[in-house]
Amino acid sequence: MTTSTQSAELLAATTLLRFATAGSVDDGKSTLVGRLLHDSKSVLTDQLEAVEHASRNRGQEAPDLALLTDGLRAEREQGITIDVAYRYFATPRRRFILADTPGHVQYTRNMVTGASTAELAVVLVDARNGVVEQTRRHAAVAALLRVPHVVLAVNKMDLVDYAEPVFAAIAEEFTAYAASLGVPEITTIPISALAGDNVVEPSAHMDWYGGPTVLEHLETVPVSHDLTGCHARFPVQYVIRPQTAEHPDYRGYAGQIAAGVFRVGEPVTVLPSGRTSTIAGIDLLGDGVDIAWAPQSVTLRLADDIDVSRGDLIAPVGDAPAVTQDVEATVCHVADQPLTVGRRVLLKHTTRTVKAIVKDIPSRLTLDDLSQHPAPGQLVANDIGRVVVRTAEPLALDAYADSRRTGSFLLIDPADGTTLSAGMAGASFAAAEEPPAADDDAEWDF
Repeated sequence: MTTSTQSAELLAATTLLRFATAGSVDDGKSTLVGRLLHDSKSVLTDQLEAVEHASRNRGQEAPDLALLTDGLRAEREQGITIDVAYRYFATPRRRFILADTPGHVQYTRNMVTGASTAELAVVLVDARNGVVEQTRRHAAVAALLRVPHVVLAVNKMDLVDYAEPVFAAIAEEFTAYAASLGVPEITTIPISALAGDNVVEPSAHMDWYGGPTVLEHLETVPVSHDLTGCHARFPVQYVIRPQTAEHPDYRGYAGQIAAGVFRVGEPVTVLPSGRTSTIAGIDLLGDGVDIAWAPQSVTLRLADDIDVSRGDLIAPVGDAPAVTQDVEATVCHVADQPLTVGRRVLLKHTTRTVKAIVKDIPSRLTLDDLSQHPAPGQLVANDIGRVVVRTAEPLALDAYADSRRTGSFLLIDPADGTTLSAGMAGASFAAAEEPPAADDDAEWDF
């Protein structure tokens, strides 16, 4: 083995891939995850023995690998996935954090949670059923969340005699749909999670398929965690003022760098106030440094004593996001109670939470043909739609297309703290709606 090859493999082994699985009910998501864990030898002996014991108690001869991820009692009793199950495993080539998400329509909100930090989404379909509405819904969510890589795993190929035409028809339909959503990369793989075909090892039953197995693709798909080339953003989480004899005048602003690079001596602006200063120092783990980058947690010290508090955003002068009180966005509604026009909410963006009101809901997305249903009046659980929100205080909000960290937000019920909707600011794969005409609402109080 050459030195360059060894260096490449060592670099790959240090990379981390976050991915999520999604699909309709009984498509075999948990079985696929269990097969990945089992065949990659990432299951401890006692875990496998517990699964074998539980499977025997249910009258099954072979171990039910889905039990490796379905840990809730209700999940095991019903044979379904209800909650998001996070699992960590590693191979010699890469480390993985996976989120096994539910397939039921009423749990689509959980898929939003699982895919929000994912670089890749594995969407399963049953080869006997093909692309169904929930498949389209999951593809739409992946596109909205700007997941850069999507894998279509056509499962249960053993139940259709490993027929290539069945796979080809499903792959063509899904690829066309996902491409229309703006998904940048789509990979299609025929598998049988139960039998292990093309999951970790190549299938002996599908010699017509010459592509990678699921694990091979997960190990080799290019993943970039480099946020240093993005617009520099620092949401302030906490103000540190010891006021001790040792540090009588220390004033630092602590938080995690969301994106980009900050340097000592760099002129910055504090939003939403717009006041400017210069970075006088950067403290990292108790030591001063000259430069810091995402996603490091640091404390910034400014040259001027200006008013900075939790929820403010520090950005370079000349490269700061626009400040606005009118937020146009696409949201995935996750609450059981509907989101209606005129609803008063809290909007949480990075470390800042402000009062807001839903001014308009211009459209709801129809997943069958990607058309916009105009003026629906409300969004119910699992709906995807466009909203216009007016905030009580200005927000420094990026477009979600530019930054998944500073372009996302949550709408929260102010009464009980329930999350209502997950929002992505700016345009999405859906046609951007014209903003509504301004009016004087008698009930507008901010």
